[in-house]
Amino acid sequence: MTDTVTVDLKAIYATPSERVIAKARPALDHHSKRFIALSPFCVLATTGADGGADASPRGGNPGFVHTEGDSRLLMPDRPGNNRIDSFRNISEGNGLVQFIFFVPGINETLRVGGKGTLTDAPELLAKLVEFGKPPRLVLSVEVQEAYFHCGKAIMRSKLWLKEAQVERSAMPSIAEIIHDQTKLGEPESQEAVDARYRTQL
Repeated sequence: MTDTVTVDLKAIYATPSERVIAKARPALDHHSKRFIALSPFCVLATTGADGGADASPRGGNPGFVHTEGDSRLLMPDRPGNNRIDSFRNISEGNGLVQFIFFVPGINETLRVGGKGTLTDAPELLAKLVEFGKPPRLVLSVEVQEAYFHCGKAIMRSKLWLKEAQVERSAMPSIAEIIHDQTKLGEPESQEAVDARYRTQL
């Protein structure tokens, strides 16, 4: 196996075009804000003080991540497994975050990076109620970079194509998987897991 540390990347990859470099903007424009308003799903990446990285899926109604002006994002926290890996990284590390926003049916994605802080300001919690519940915390991000990413990865994966969808029965339920791995909890069916999910959105 080749040691990637010694690979000469410049010998393998061409220099990116001026357009590819220039598309990275220091703030959100109207296209970015429109995309975020359409997005029901994103991945949040963070790095902790120990150098460990975390990537966490986040979802809600389209536009669940709010934009304030050209340089601020507000993402409400929703009920999860309480590991709070991302939030611990933000509070204990350098606060740098990266998002990838997805819009079902659109192959391109939007990448946004910036500096994140956590807040429980009552006015923000009240503003970001969804599914009838206020969030416990809000992640506020000062945007430092935003750019659209080409659709090749989505096209290669056929992510949005119905014929590429896998039957849920191809895998055990997450409760069964975790029970197999840990011998803790109950090996619930996927139907039971889904019913429980619906009460915890």
